Amino acid sequence: MTNAQSLQATIHHVEDLQAVVKTMKALAAVSIRQYERAVEVLGEYSRSIETGFQILLQQRSSEGELLIPSGVQSRPLSFQRVAIIIFGSDRGLCGQFNERITSFALSKLQALALDHEPLIAIAGERLLPSLESANHQIYQQFAVPIAVDGIVDLTTEILLAIEQWQVHEGIDRVILFYNEPSTSATDQPRQFQLLPLDSDWLSSLSQRSWQTNQIPLLTMKDEEFLSALMREYLFLYLFRAAAASLASENASRLSSMQSAEKNIQDRISDLTSEYRRQRQSAITSELLDVVSGFEALSDP
Repeated sequence: MTNAQSLQATIHHVEDLQAVVKTMKALAAVSIRQYERAVEVLGEYSRSIETGFQILLQQRSSEGELLIPSGVQSRPLSFQRVAIIIFGSDRGLCGQFNERITSFALSKLQALALDHEPLIAIAGERLLPSLESANHQIYQQFAVPIAVDGIVDLTTEILLAIEQWQVHEGIDRVILFYNEPSTSATDQPRQFQLLPLDSDWLSSLSQRSWQTNQIPLLTMKDEEFLSALMREYLFLYLFRAAAASLASENASRLSSMQSAEKNIQDRISDLTSEYRRQRQSAITSELLDVVSGFEALSDP
């Protein structure tokens, strides 16, 4: 095979890779919107849950006693048993997505100055190398869904796990770490305290004025109503964290694919220029051979 033929074969291979990258870019773009839409529709759901807490708080004489586990708020954070859940990815080709959230979570964890090693759970096996290199053991690992429909299963699995941690590990506090899409070129790492409920948030709800003159009346027992609210609350914020993380993952993947596509196009341009140069050189050489042969035949 001549150099020109070899270059032509290389160009075809790179063009095949370009087609794959374009497909992955299109899939990432579609996925981003699906996950962003999943986050958006939670807005009304969130307001309904807030209203439920507001009703319960304003009809109780001691707002925080039932809602915040006894003893947790009074103990210094350093003495509490903490669980953290970090959302990452199972798949690659998403830039610094996993490294960014891991670095963020570890820095926040160090700032807590806990007396006990936290229970660390992850959603996404790509988080493992960074955490293990920092000498952190993973207590539990969850698989990341590949479609919006799978977020419900992931959320349910994490909810069941949290219940087990509270029973068997005495967990007082649960903190979520996840990326969410940003208007800038990079993801925005987020930290959210899932449990216990934020006392400032509860206080603001208890003092919020009711928007109408029709005051709601609870017909359920407080404990039953709170239990139902807590299930919905936990599901909401776990679902939101997972959906935001998946949207951010695909945004990172889209950015990576755009960079890859540009590099591939530049590579194709360079290879094409080199192919044309070698092809022109070969044609010129052939023409010179023809001219030389003609001149040789023309000599007496």
